[in-house]
Amino acid sequence: MNAADRFQETPVPLHSDTRILIADDSLVSRHLLEATLRKWNYEVTVACDGTEAWNVLRGDDPPRIAILDWVMPGMSGPEVCKKVREHAKNGELNYTYLLLLTSKSQREDLIEGMEAGADDYLTKPFDQHELKVRLRAGSRVIDLQRELVAAREELREQATKDFLTRIWNRSSVLDILQRELIRGAREKRALGVVLADLDHFKTVNDTFGHFAGDAVLREFTRRVSAAMRPYDAIGRYGGEEFLVILPGCDELCTASQAERMRMAVAQGPMLIDDLSHPLTASFGASCFKPGMNVTAEALIRTADDALYAAKRQGRNRTVVSPCKIHEMPAIAAG
Repeated sequence: MNAADRFQETPVPLHSDTRILIADDSLVSRHLLEATLRKWNYEVTVACDGTEAWNVLRGDDPPRIAILDWVMPGMSGPEVCKKVREHAKNGELNYTYLLLLTSKSQREDLIEGMEAGADDYLTKPFDQHELKVRLRAGSRVIDLQRELVAAREELREQATKDFLTRIWNRSSVLDILQRELIRGAREKRALGVVLADLDHFKTVNDTFGHFAGDAVLREFTRRVSAAMRPYDAIGRYGGEEFLVILPGCDELCTASQAERMRMAVAQGPMLIDDLSHPLTASFGASCFKPGMNVTAEALIRTADDALYAAKRQGRNRTVVSPCKIHEMPAIAAG
């Protein structure tokens, strides 16, 4: 068996996504290309002209490799390439590898196709070995781009989330508070701010060790998150203290939501080293109301005062304090 035969006997694509779009207005050319790709175990989507190809590529979860005939009704192959690259500039994260299929051989024409956004080209009639090499190159580009996106998302996660609890970290939750406060001022909508602090947390660390303390923090986060609305936000403010943002909540709603979270935390003990240990927290809250001149720092300070009042009153309770506004500068409604 010669090398060419061995090369042709590798039917399974070498990448994770086996979907390919082919667009060609020639029925014979389209069927030949489709049969070749299906023989190599690709999942083929077929378009009969450039407009249909563009509709597929701009849809939800399209194929990431496209073989486009140069001359087609509706849109030419290069025109589709330009559309795809413009779409990517508007926020499309996933890369589409574009292969032009052409009978053109003039250097100027090929340069035009590449400048339109094509990654590579094949001349008609296509050679199967050459097509396979082009597809392998495209697969490597797609896989590399996915790895880069995944790495970027992981870095973003590390920069914005608390490593232990996987909720927002301090800087991120403070950014959320500032944005929601500006939105509340602009839309004349109330905003609740809650500080929660685990009761007797130092005793857990001193008695059971810091690994047990980490488990308590994670369980607290799980219980509170389950009691929150989908559009609320929670972040680790520091140590065993957590900041919760409640968009659209006036004082009554803030008190109700804080009490709901407190009860979720205290719903039952948790096991630490096979021992049952009570889990409770104290909650202090404040509220922004439309028309108030107040800063995020003032809201947190008021919630912190309310939290300490809850601690003084015996812990495992909720205290809501009205925010003092007479000495606070005005917030921009931006």
